[in-house]
Amino acid sequence: MSNFAELNGAQREAVEATEGPVLVLAGAGAGKTKTITYRILNLIKKGVAPENILAVTFTNKAAKEMGERVLKLLENERGYASDMATSGARRPFVATFHTLGAHIIRENYMEAGVKKHFSIYDREDSKRAVKEALQKNGYDPKQFEPGKILAIISREKGNFVSSSEYVERASGDYFGNIVAKVWQDYEIILKKENALDFDDLLLVAAKLLQNESVRKFYGEKWKYIHIDEYQDTNKVQYKIVEAITRDHQNICAVGDVDQNIYTWRNASIKNILNFEKDYKNAKLVVLEENYRSTKTILEVANKIIEKNKLRMERKLTTKNAVGEKVSLFEALTENHEAQFVVEKVKELQKSGADLSEIAVLYRANFQSRVLEEEFLVKNIPYQVLGTRFFDRKEIKDILAFLRFCLNPESISDLKRIINVPPRGIGKITLLKIVEGKEKELPAGMKIKIDAFRNLLRKIKNFAITNPPSKTIFFIAKEVGLNENLEKTDEGIERIENIKELSALAKKYDEIYNEENGAKNWEDGIEKLLEETSLASDQDSDKKEREGVRLMTVHASKGLEFAYIFVTGLEEGLFPHERDENLSEEEAEEERRLFYVAVTRAKKKLFLSYAQTRTIFGSRGVNIPSEFVLEIPDEFLEQEFLDYTPKHKPLIHIEF
Repeated sequence: MSNFAELNGAQREAVEATEGPVLVLAGAGAGKTKTITYRILNLIKKGVAPENILAVTFTNKAAKEMGERVLKLLENERGYASDMATSGARRPFVATFHTLGAHIIRENYMEAGVKKHFSIYDREDSKRAVKEALQKNGYDPKQFEPGKILAIISREKGNFVSSSEYVERASGDYFGNIVAKVWQDYEIILKKENALDFDDLLLVAAKLLQNESVRKFYGEKWKYIHIDEYQDTNKVQYKIVEAITRDHQNICAVGDVDQNIYTWRNASIKNILNFEKDYKNAKLVVLEENYRSTKTILEVANKIIEKNKLRMERKLTTKNAVGEKVSLFEALTENHEAQFVVEKVKELQKSGADLSEIAVLYRANFQSRVLEEEFLVKNIPYQVLGTRFFDRKEIKDILAFLRFCLNPESISDLKRIINVPPRGIGKITLLKIVEGKEKELPAGMKIKIDAFRNLLRKIKNFAITNPPSKTIFFIAKEVGLNENLEKTDEGIERIENIKELSALAKKYDEIYNEENGAKNWEDGIEKLLEETSLASDQDSDKKEREGVRLMTVHASKGLEFAYIFVTGLEEGLFPHERDENLSEEEAEEERRLFYVAVTRAKKKLFLSYAQTRTIFGSRGVNIPSEFVLEIPDEFLEQEFLDYTPKHKPLIHIEF
């Protein structure tokens, strides 16, 4: 095994355990991808045909990286790599679960009830079809938001439930009956268009594998299976894996209980916790050596996660240096916190750090706004992973309403808002409005247009007689944005973004007319619109530039940076405010999320919280997150801003 000299003892143990079920508990930064790729290399060197090996990951990026690393390892192994490069059939099958599902369905399309060249609906296609199904059943899409219906259908499919099974279960439940009817017609639309949605790629494949001949075919085809991020699998993915491995049991599941942060996507931590019960005589290999972080960062991570009960006992270790203490900053406000982050980034940059090696993490998307503002003011390049605050749909919609009320000649804003929320005004009608040919419109359409104009007049009258911050809420309420967003998967987060926009608008509530000293709300709105437009323009200039990464903790999973800032560590924000009815698995997820945040850091970790923060338009006093209070003082050092007067903390933490 001289070829595997760079592996540590535990990695080598996993690589050499090629027969039967193997569970590899791979802690953060412990080299799980290296372990999987070397295991595939070892199997091929032992004589296993490459095409008999399957490796499944969760993202296309991860699958591509794994495939490339396998080929690289095989480059000097008796021509395996060149052979596989010219013959796709001779390669290990490395793919995402969805790609695997599509492959199985295409090879068994007749049994699946589709034509060979079926289409795959993306989310927008699915929402359109659900909307059509709602209307066919006489339901108003404004009242029953297609996104919410689709989310329920998606969750049920992930739980291995078909539309017919759901119909039986929903009997007697008002909303359940609506979903059942819509789901049935949604399936009719899919069939008519010879299409499957993303969830069908898994559900249909899993159902095909219930057929004994199909199951045995793939069990023979893929005799050695590797599943990455096993802790993130849901019920239908579990069934796919179980069916393929049932006869030979040659499965290597790699995962980390402590990084299960997707229960809201139906990921079940029980799949990995029950692995040794599901697969008898399974071999357990624990990868505890971390190659990423300093000893201090790992000590903090271990202290945090050890309080969770639903986990497999282990402790990350490293041969890396002790490293610096974890910095803790107690800010007066969220703006003060943002100033601290940016000043520290400037210090790191002066000391030679690459901005792309710095990441700022937050629990909720709305937190990015004040951070983005400070980075812009201090002219520090940054990139938001995900959607920039002012580019988010709900923010652009409200600002478009504001702009059009002040500038009725803005056709682009009219196009954006005329169907927000959907009010049945099509492109031809819009064209006639723009061309001044409204007289040609049917009477029913004229009524819709009049109602829209009345809404705009109502918003304008309110805007010129009330503070901009209140106008934001007024628009959301009158337009019906809050009501519609509450029914969607991302609704709570989007409503938080609207409230954050209102908080931003507060600083324009005190704009005065220079002549008479009276408050001038209209000028305040103009200043608000000007700032948001300039911020968006500056953002777009930086799209291709290197810079500090800003992202949610969820988006950071799988990434690593030399320097990590974790912001907003306050009770109710991180950990996020929790429902009392949460299961133990769901309740422990916030702690796992913080563990993920901490273990992204390689060299230095910065933590911060604000004594007061404006959320939902009102400023509240906060207490530090329980996560902060649980970190032993010996690992912490308190930070101050040099130009900020020392203040008496509202909450004092001894060091």
